[in-house]
Amino acid sequence: MKRSSCLGGAAVVLALALTATACGGGSSPAAAPSSAATVPELRADQQVSIVLESYNLAQAGAWTDTFTDLINRFQSAHPNIKVTAQKPATATASGYGSAATASIQRQIAAGNPPDIGQLGFGDLFYAVQGLGATPLDDVVGHDAVQANFGGTHPFAPTARTLGDFDGKTYGMPFVFSTPILYYNASLFTQAGLDPAKPPTTWAEVKTAALAIKDKAGKDGVYIDCLTKKAGDWCYQSLVDSNGGSVLSADRTRLTFAQAPAVEAVTMAQDLVQSGATPKLSQEQAYPAFARGEIGMIVESSAGEAMFRKGATGAKPPWDLRAAGLPSFGGTTVEPTNSGAALVMFAKDPAKQRAAWEMIKFLTGDEGYIQLTSKIGYLPLRTGLLDDPAGLKDWAAKNPLIKPNIDQLARLRPTVAFPGDNYVQIRDTMLDAVESVVYSGADPPSTLATAADRATKLLPKT
Repeated sequence: MKRSSCLGGAAVVLALALTATACGGGSSPAAAPSSAATVPELRADQQVSIVLESYNLAQAGAWTDTFTDLINRFQSAHPNIKVTAQKPATATASGYGSAATASIQRQIAAGNPPDIGQLGFGDLFYAVQGLGATPLDDVVGHDAVQANFGGTHPFAPTARTLGDFDGKTYGMPFVFSTPILYYNASLFTQAGLDPAKPPTTWAEVKTAALAIKDKAGKDGVYIDCLTKKAGDWCYQSLVDSNGGSVLSADRTRLTFAQAPAVEAVTMAQDLVQSGATPKLSQEQAYPAFARGEIGMIVESSAGEAMFRKGATGAKPPWDLRAAGLPSFGGTTVEPTNSGAALVMFAKDPAKQRAAWEMIKFLTGDEGYIQLTSKIGYLPLRTGLLDDPAGLKDWAAKNPLIKPNIDQLARLRPTVAFPGDNYVQIRDTMLDAVESVVYSGADPPSTLATAADRATKLLPKT
């Protein structure tokens, strides 16, 4: 396997003994898949309670509303299963992951983990090796897991294995996007640009951004890929699309100081120093673009609902459009994915079966109809976009989904750094990127120094 924003907060001290080893997708022998279910079906009168922990419940508006509605729909269809939904605790454990992962880790230490956790793909290896996630194949059998990827509207092929590890599925891919260039077509017109021809290269992005700043009096472009707060999934898209990577194929060497990465951050630094990009945090840029104060933003499709609301509610309204991730000119864009998988931590057989039913529902047709139409997440069951009973009518009215669908075929899965120190490695890299882009640090030496420091955090082989 090759293989998101969460809450921050105060560090907590955990007394959990961790035995995680280096994560090397495919490096250890793959277990023989089990085709038979190991836990029985629930009886119709068998009452079961489960806990679902989702970081989307920490996000107000469309995110929480949609998840609450989905949970209610599930419970109506499964009256014998009671679901308690919760957001991750705000505290984080230094060195052990995002708030979502740290929250589950703390609950495991206390002996009461959630039955289902929504975790970013970059945290999945640690969930398997450090947190003891339950292989879905061991609960319902390999055949049942694979069958869930099928159905009337099968999963996109590039998404099916994102939650696999050593021959088993540990995470069912769930919310998902690739980085999109959203742009304010009204500002394009004011700046004398053709809104029907959005930028396709980063050089064109700079030209358009400076025109917007000079002629429309607004900020040009914000790339939400270049800070620690943004995480590394989108930054990996930039490096990958310039022919590079942040980690070697054998997962033993950090490669984020090599030429493709240096060139990518140098391009972004130039956007800031030229005035094309404002010096804003993620929390500032997101609503600023929604208010019509920035001409372009590179962002996950999870922001679409907020951007659409801002565009239609503005006085006067402005025209929101979307295009694919720009290229570096001579290379093919290889977008990585944001989002998360649903990971099972339940150990009780009845709770495992109930959790599996919940996972199937959330990643089924109804789940993706709601997630896509209400929030803007990419429907991994892409056939729904052509089904009149699915998302066909919605897609016709919402053409902004098209760049995301087009990029799915070129997906290069986001890689997770190996070992217990994966978060420190990720943060060391992103601290360096942020320093280069927004503080003017020297790109080659800053990334090289960060790579040297982060290499010391890799697992010992």
